Amino acid sequence: MTKNQTSESFRLSALLSLSGGLQDAYTYNVRGQVFANAQTGNVILMSQHFMLGQLAQAIQYLLPIMAFATGIILAEQIGHKFKHEKRIHWRQIVLILEMILLLIVGFLPNEYDMLANILVSLSCSMQVQTFRTVHGYGYASTMCIGNLRSGTESLSIYIREHDKEQLKKAIHYYVIIFIFAVGAGLGGILSMKFGIRTIWISVAILLVDCLMMCKKKLDYDHHFIM
Repeated sequence: MTKNQTSESFRLSALLSLSGGLQDAYTYNVRGQVFANAQTGNVILMSQHFMLGQLAQAIQYLLPIMAFATGIILAEQIGHKFKHEKRIHWRQIVLILEMILLLIVGFLPNEYDMLANILVSLSCSMQVQTFRTVHGYGYASTMCIGNLRSGTESLSIYIREHDKEQLKKAIHYYVIIFIFAVGAGLGGILSMKFGIRTIWISVAILLVDCLMMCKKKLDYDHHFIM
């Protein structure tokens, strides 16, 4: 029997994208206009401040970039070490670490915005490294540019060849982008109401994802035993 990968399901991917959009809006609106996911924006702003001699402001953007890279390494190492773990899937370990990091962020006052941004960027990169496919299609749950490119490429192929599979693929990408945008919009609105605690909504979303993976594993183990 083939075991379906819950980590590649559309529902789980949609929730991850919702959370990813919320996190980016959160750090931008609440934590000093720094991007949690969009490291291209951070590189642009960092370079600008460095060239203006504004070192403190430049470091504000440099550290999340470094944290993002660190998160990729951490998630890759977890995946390698726990790949064959039977009791818990290594992707669940990553989700649990993400939840812990984001839970801590919600307690940090604005005087610690730099640390908050570092932790959120670390969390985001772990997520984007860990969850990279939806229904077999490569995607990113915490940013849009790659999804937009892939979706539009598939749409172009459909227009030329009338391949319905390519249309289905394009729709998948566009829906993921839409959900990310919804998450960003909600993150911006809720940040004005709940402030630094808004990030705990992402914790709740990630918890749902983790429970979905647990349920899938339990259902599979029960079916296998029967």
